[in-house]
Amino acid sequence: MSNLQSFVNKTVTILTSDGRTLTGKLLGHDQTTNLILSHTIERIFSLASAGPDEPTQQVEHGLYLIRGDNVAVCGLVDDELDSGIDWALVRAEPLGGMKHS
Repeated sequence: MSNLQSFVNKTVTILTSDGRTLTGKLLGHDQTTNLILSHTIERIFSLASAGPDEPTQQVEHGLYLIRGDNVAVCGLVDDELDSGIDWALVRAEPLGGMKHS
């Protein structure tokens, strides 16, 4: 991650190397891509084949530290678009973990 400074104090979504999806406000980072997020929410998506009784879960973690070697992707979130999505209705297949060679 070459330049995360422009993401500081903005909402980001992080995909981790073990396939988790975390969204929160980026408070800071260091040269090894360790990230500090506030107001962090982990979204645990229901399978595409799941019925309506299994909504996508949003687990609130609050202040959260992610080790740099666990960060696969870091991207900015469009807050207006994100707030318009009913995440309980979103279905997705799980992301696989990363393989390091």
